[in-house]
Amino acid sequence: MRRSRNRPRIGRRLIVPDVPLEDRLRLIPLLSPRKIDERLSDLGYRGQESARRGVCLAAYRHLKRLRLLHIEKIPREKLPPRSNLILIGPTGCGKSYIIELLFGKILKLPYVITEMTRYTETGYVGDDVKNILSRLVDAAHDNLPFAGCGVVALDEFDKIAARGSILLFRGGGTTKDVSGFGVQRELLKMLEGAEIELEFIPGLSRRGRLSTRDITFFAIGAFTDLLETWESDERIGFNREIPAGGYHQRVQYHLNKHEAEDLSRFQAYGFIPELIARFDRVVPFQPLGPETLRQILVDRVARYKQEFELEGLELIIADEVYDYIVSESMERKTGARGLDTTIMKCVEEIAFEYFGQDRTGTVTLELDDDGIKPKVALTR
Repeated sequence: MRRSRNRPRIGRRLIVPDVPLEDRLRLIPLLSPRKIDERLSDLGYRGQESARRGVCLAAYRHLKRLRLLHIEKIPREKLPPRSNLILIGPTGCGKSYIIELLFGKILKLPYVITEMTRYTETGYVGDDVKNILSRLVDAAHDNLPFAGCGVVALDEFDKIAARGSILLFRGGGTTKDVSGFGVQRELLKMLEGAEIELEFIPGLSRRGRLSTRDITFFAIGAFTDLLETWESDERIGFNREIPAGGYHQRVQYHLNKHEAEDLSRFQAYGFIPELIARFDRVVPFQPLGPETLRQILVDRVARYKQEFELEGLELIIADEVYDYIVSESMERKTGARGLDTTIMKCVEEIAFEYFGQDRTGTVTLELDDDGIKPKVALTR
């Protein structure tokens, strides 16, 4: 079963609760940025050569700073400043996935990836922004000092941009109250490095105070029409021109480094300048090309093949099927996120029919005029 995109992704660690913080940090190897990048490749992360270098460097700096502070006991005022990043790019290009791998698989620090559309300003109906930190504490097994060394990824960050009197959900065709500004103000308190009072939440952390001075924040979003904010900002509301096919047709786009780092565009997009100023760098992610998508698809198919082998079946996929699936993903502009959809439907239908029956044979996926068709040849 796939994880709901509205459910925060929380990294959990099997760490003895009473281990001192400095000893916990000693257990985490301080890998070089290049070595971290190599580990990403080993774990199946493909493409984004430029963007991943910036994110790997940020991960290294985060852990290095923690070790200097808590192990080397260097005064905070002598340390390099904490760095927060904005990861901007089209859907399915690996922005959230790289956070999961870096802090869940490689560095193994407490982290949470949460979708910002669920949050509202304190006092309004909806999830309180401070609950983000409560979930981070939960990921640290209620250890506040260790949670203070963690990472928060604010997914769908662009959806809290307030434009005029509405919050426009790019590609969704829905609106929300202007409390988007309220959510931004709540986030600003966290990013400023404050002591945040956390309330009791059933199933999550207990009441306590958490310092955000050493938590690294990643803001993640597509920012689909960021390039047009200057030219079209005066045409908001009834006079706003919607591109042919709607905003969802413009999910794939390229954004160069100079354009991404032009912070005035974020203000025109609907962000308060004080909030954007808390981010030190904007890292642009580019749409994944067909070669990278094919590499990712081959990696994912390998897992299916391994599962079929355990059932006594050989899964064979024709080359044209790979090309077809990649082409469909490119056409739908869903990036790596959409690769599984087509092949999973075929594979799961076959698995339902033949798994657990002690049968042997081959299953071949081929392409015909109607799409992908399976051919099953059983030998027993």
